[in-house]
Amino acid sequence: MPHPDPGAGAPTAQRRPVLDGIRVVELASYIAAPTAGRILAAYGAEVIKVERPGAGDEVRRWHTNREETSLLWRSVARNKKSMTLDWHDPEGRGVLLDLVRHADVLLDGFRPGALERAGLDPKVLAEVNPELVLVRVSGFGQSGPYRDQAGFGSVAEAIGGLRYLTGYPDRPPTRVGISLGDSVAGIHAALGAVLALLARERGTGRGRTPTGVPGLPEVQVVDVALYEAVYSLLDSVVAEYQAFGVVRQRTGTSIAGIAPSNTYPCADGRFVVIGANADAVFARLTAVMGRPELATDPRYADAVGRARCAEELDGYVGRWTQSLAADRVLALLAEHGVPATPIYDATDLAGDPHFAARGTHERYSVAVGPGCVQEVGFPAPVARLSHAPTVHRWAGPELGEHTEDVLCGLLGYDEDRVGQLRATGVV
Repeated sequence: MPHPDPGAGAPTAQRRPVLDGIRVVELASYIAAPTAGRILAAYGAEVIKVERPGAGDEVRRWHTNREETSLLWRSVARNKKSMTLDWHDPEGRGVLLDLVRHADVLLDGFRPGALERAGLDPKVLAEVNPELVLVRVSGFGQSGPYRDQAGFGSVAEAIGGLRYLTGYPDRPPTRVGISLGDSVAGIHAALGAVLALLARERGTGRGRTPTGVPGLPEVQVVDVALYEAVYSLLDSVVAEYQAFGVVRQRTGTSIAGIAPSNTYPCADGRFVVIGANADAVFARLTAVMGRPELATDPRYADAVGRARCAEELDGYVGRWTQSLAADRVLALLAEHGVPATPIYDATDLAGDPHFAARGTHERYSVAVGPGCVQEVGFPAPVARLSHAPTVHRWAGPELGEHTEDVLCGLLGYDEDRVGQLRATGVV
């Protein structure tokens, strides 16, 4: 059953966050599974992040600048509560099981077998809370010959096929500049959690017996592999190979088999991206360029023909864009309904009026240096529900900031019990 979140305030019935009353216990570090927790928290779930006493999630110390705690941490841990707990300690394991009794979702971001070695396998969890949803995020999934291998997002991007396709054909494969594999896996994990909660609500996810042994129900398990999350982005790459023997290659800034769609230089040294590969859009582009005859040339009459002549078409478009400043190119293309945009860096992202008008930046006050608090923006939740708000509370919490709140307020421990746990280093 859903549980009230004492820190959530009192939203009206018409404006309740869609996951209000859902409690998530996050046993995870780094980016992938914590991204799932961040998404669930944004839609109203109470997310209790369990961290190692004295150390916490290592991401707290990634990309630090003037402050000890990183803004990457502040972003991925938004709206979460932090408690410290050594759940490998026998007494700490008991505390974690107490948490599980009050939880709807347990996020496991460790290598397969970690929970089992700690005596927290799905059967044990089911004995404590048969309605629990266990979301397990790992490099290679809970089954298969690679299940025990360590796998971060970079490894998943490589074996999932993305790295091979990223970059230029005459250079080594490259990274895209963000933790893409981790983030995509986190999105799938959040979706899996919500689907499992929906199945529980409908009565289709209870008392599962995957072993086929009656009377031994296990919790509903959501198995998310980072490499599969990456592979899911590759659309028809494998199908093309199996059907035609074609191995898709790196194409730099262009899109294989689609033209004109590329990055083009302008007279002022800036670059614009233009996507004019649809028939009608291509005709509008050629009109703007003053080359309407290209639209009626039989060689460019359809997508197949344009793809064969991609280099030639890119030459026409590039020579036109190089004759004008980027702002003029973009104004002309917008006027004629041709998809185009500048390539934004952080400065552009922060200052764009469309981003501001839609609330694309979720703003929080955070410490950015000794004695210096500043309001900064993080990416807001993407899916906007017309009748349910997202939750905006705080950026990533300090280590153990909510430990006593959870132990005393949720679990009902008294001060002596909490003092004993602190004295033994369990929390």
